[in-house]
Amino acid sequence: MSDKKQLRIGLVGGGFMGRTHSNAYNRISNFFPALQYQPVLKAACSRNQAKAKAFAEQWGYESFETDWRNLIKRDDIDAVDICTPNDTHAEIAIAAAEAGKMILCEKPLARSLAESQTMVDAVEKAGVANTVWYNYRRIPAVTLAKQIIASGKLGKIYHYRANFLQDWTINANLPQGGEGLWRMDADVAGSGVTGDLLAHCIDTAMWLNGAIKDVSAVTETFVKERMHQLTGKVQKVGIDDACIFHCHFENGSLGLFESTRYARGHKALYTFEINGANGSLRWDLHDLNRLEFFDNSDASIVKGCRSIHVTDGDQPYMDKWWVPGLGIGYEHSFIHQAADFLKSLETGGPCSPSFKDALQTQKVCEAVIDSANSRSWKDTGVDYSLE
Repeated sequence: MSDKKQLRIGLVGGGFMGRTHSNAYNRISNFFPALQYQPVLKAACSRNQAKAKAFAEQWGYESFETDWRNLIKRDDIDAVDICTPNDTHAEIAIAAAEAGKMILCEKPLARSLAESQTMVDAVEKAGVANTVWYNYRRIPAVTLAKQIIASGKLGKIYHYRANFLQDWTINANLPQGGEGLWRMDADVAGSGVTGDLLAHCIDTAMWLNGAIKDVSAVTETFVKERMHQLTGKVQKVGIDDACIFHCHFENGSLGLFESTRYARGHKALYTFEINGANGSLRWDLHDLNRLEFFDNSDASIVKGCRSIHVTDGDQPYMDKWWVPGLGIGYEHSFIHQAADFLKSLETGGPCSPSFKDALQTQKVCEAVIDSANSRSWKDTGVDYSLE
């Protein structure tokens, strides 16, 4: 480590995302040894002292805190990684920016467009490096899809469709709010499947296919009231259990998106398909090392959808891993994003998606909710100059 520059990490939040990010930092030096910067796990923060201590010990952090404010004040922290519920993203990020810390924030950026804008303003005023963990961009097959689209092989794009289906809330007795179920509480999460699941689909879609201009959406909350874990009272449910929207992209193509937590049998089905004049692409998270590609220029006797196994060393990121034929998993997308962030510190460029990029996804999410509530088309206001 002596010949490396250190990026001293302070991580806030000891849940699922805290684990994925910590795992990523721990693997960087093994698989990306050429990077000039290497992460050093300085402090983990969680409100419960026993949990904070146990998390720090398990994942190799040198110390722990129980108040994120104390973590941000520390001189031995260069970057703050925010892995907390959505209602705390803005406050932590703004304080970190004002303290001159780099920021890596879990998605979505915040609960609302207004909150997200304050975060963008804060990082731009402070001039600190920043990124948002839309990790699916870093799955090699998805990155390869980006390269194929950019090459023009698909020709003019006509359709983009995506879905993200789960089934974990099909239980009328499931409470809302509190630890583990904050995604069911609109005051904490901001929205339901729109901000939690469709945000991923929207980010990937605009990265691959450009800006979304306008949307028309419907949402549904299937269970209208649930007991709240923190109050013990039965309260109205404010999140969307399901959402469907269609849209126009700036490039003239049409989009169709669906997300629900009420699709029995689906734990995390995320797929997208892109149809162009000359070809089509399809990807499925359940088979994340494969990309399906139809090339209309193939000879008719062999024309068909080919299944590309994305494990060769000349495919995105795969030179860092095993030998051709051996796949990687979900956790590797976080390792790739952490590595890209460290590389951006070398080059001085941004690490996409930046806060400003993620703001565009937030604009679409807000337009989707507004459209569903008003039962009308809504312009997104997305900045077309961004990728």
